[in-house]
Amino acid sequence: MMASLMQNRKLFFVVIAAIVLPAVAASLFSVQIVMGANAKVATLQQDQPSVAPTEFYGQYGLGLLSAAIAVGGSCLGAGIAIYGAASAGAAAIAERPETSIWVLILAGLGEGVAIYGLLIAIIILSKLPPVV
Repeated sequence: MMASLMQNRKLFFVVIAAIVLPAVAASLFSVQIVMGANAKVATLQQDQPSVAPTEFYGQYGLGLLSAAIAVGGSCLGAGIAIYGAASAGAAAIAERPETSIWVLILAGLGEGVAIYGLLIAIIILSKLPPVV
């Protein structure tokens, strides 16, 4: 019981280090990008009044955050799928080596989830307004 609890505790810290810390770093970086874009737009508005208002660029951070959630969530799901395929596949290959091609196919299907999330993020980022 105690060994299982310690192993789950280690897994918890690994998940925190692998998912939460990069997500926080990415969100801080996106906030810095949005603040820089707002400052640049504010200086451009003084010179050229035809530039879009700063309220329009305030929504830029939500687009970046939604793209990050799309990639992060899909990669998390793909990791869980590949973990299941790899652990069950290793047991299946140990019993019947001819099933190895099926293990690779199932792992590839799990990896496809991450690619779909990346495509959604690219679509989201392509819809964001350009930063002048």
